[in-house]
Amino acid sequence: MHVEWRAALDQLKLELSARRPVAHRFSFVSRRRAERRDPPAFPAFVQLNAITSRFFAGIARSPVPVLLPFDTAHYLEDRAAGAPDSLSLVRYQSAFEKAEMFAAGPAGYDAVFVLPPGADGIRRAYARPIRVHLTGSLLLYDIDDPAAGKGTAVPALEKDYPGLRRVIREGYVRYFFTRFGAPYAVSIHCLDSVPRRRRLACREASGVAERFLKALRVTGGRPSRPRSDIASGPSPRPYRRAKDFTYRPPGDIIASSGYRGQPGHPDDTVYSQIRFPLERAPAYANSQSFLNWGDCFMRGRIPPPRRKGARYRCRSNDKPLVFDESAGENYAYPWRDNFCEARDFGVGQCASGFGHQGQDIRPSSCILRNDGADRCQPDIFPVVAARDGVLIRAAKHQGVALLVNTAAEHVRFRYMHMNPQRMDADDVLSGRRVFEGETIGLVSNYQDHRGGTTSHLHFDVQVFTREGWLWVNPYVTLISAYERLIGGRGRQVPDAVASPALGPSSTTASGTSHQPPDKAAN
Repeated sequence: MHVEWRAALDQLKLELSARRPVAHRFSFVSRRRAERRDPPAFPAFVQLNAITSRFFAGIARSPVPVLLPFDTAHYLEDRAAGAPDSLSLVRYQSAFEKAEMFAAGPAGYDAVFVLPPGADGIRRAYARPIRVHLTGSLLLYDIDDPAAGKGTAVPALEKDYPGLRRVIREGYVRYFFTRFGAPYAVSIHCLDSVPRRRRLACREASGVAERFLKALRVTGGRPSRPRSDIASGPSPRPYRRAKDFTYRPPGDIIASSGYRGQPGHPDDTVYSQIRFPLERAPAYANSQSFLNWGDCFMRGRIPPPRRKGARYRCRSNDKPLVFDESAGENYAYPWRDNFCEARDFGVGQCASGFGHQGQDIRPSSCILRNDGADRCQPDIFPVVAARDGVLIRAAKHQGVALLVNTAAEHVRFRYMHMNPQRMDADDVLSGRRVFEGETIGLVSNYQDHRGGTTSHLHFDVQVFTREGWLWVNPYVTLISAYERLIGGRGRQVPDAVASPALGPSSTTASGTSHQPPDKAAN
């Protein structure tokens, strides 16, 4: 995007002029470029960054003007009047607490602010803190988005944000707009339902988001050299063939496993050159709900299995299954896409607008619990950071996102089903910077409670678009990463390849875990 820094400078001057005692501290005369390609130098932004970097570290790294709910003029006025530094940031942030996460880099910036209960002056049923996500980006991903352009105008905000649109999609209420030539998005996770004490309704979230938007001020940033569009190209692959790694085509989900019978979403895109999110191979990307021991996404199992090893099928299809999480098919190639598998989550890329949002991955083997249950023992196999980046996660939450911000990427990876208590203890929290390959957790089975799902990792990818962060199919991205991990190129197999036998593939926790044989996928 081409950023209009002079317009941002004019807006900053307007905001500061409301409090004349502090406006004189800024110089609004721009300097000439040293070279033709160099961006103009604006001393006012240098001065602004020096002030706000105390609260938002690295703010000068943003190549787009940083909008935050921080009133710099009010802050400086208090300092000039001799107010103590101990005053809470809430005073300058329209009741929003200190940023839970702020990260700026070559692609733009991201932030998470929290509005505590009882501090907003807005009547609401929801009794927990509300988290507001904000992104400003120099990069936009041009994806095929069938749901794009369906947002509605917000008359109350039109004066300050011409062209702003509001939309509820993919589990968030989103406000997206263009200012100073750059795209911005504000979003809050919510449900489009009746407000409840423990469930944030989008109608209540909208009031908070609009309060947040009204509080935004120009807070920092620095012009960068202009950039050209980044074209897509072929992803590098290992030359040699892998001995046994096979995978089904992208979009080829299990028959009748899609939401209301929808098909999968074929997507050949490698969205990022990542490190595979499990520490070691082998690993198996496949379904959790529509394979062995799965609950068929609550569509019913025929007959209902009541003992370990009992055979059944999902009511929605004829695939034979066995009631055993360690069954051989669960831990064998070929891989299978389940991005658009039936879930009640919004996914604009899926045919019905609903799907799974990501890809499930099982670790190398299932070590059965030693209590005789048909369940795999969790918290054994390490999960690692896919790239260098910054974590986004509040305490007690069961998911963590990894934000990547480089000159050529603005992308987020989300990890689900790890143990929240362990993540809290290991400081897997918002703002922590991690490095590619660093351990950030263990494969577990947490979904609202321990044992709520099978032992696996849910991994998904979001890219930044004009309508904010949207989910895209991570399947081929994971295939590419896995090939690099094992040092060999996999082989795509047609739909007609028979599935492996359903026999057991594990031992008890006191024994040695079984590795699927080389011919399991053939």
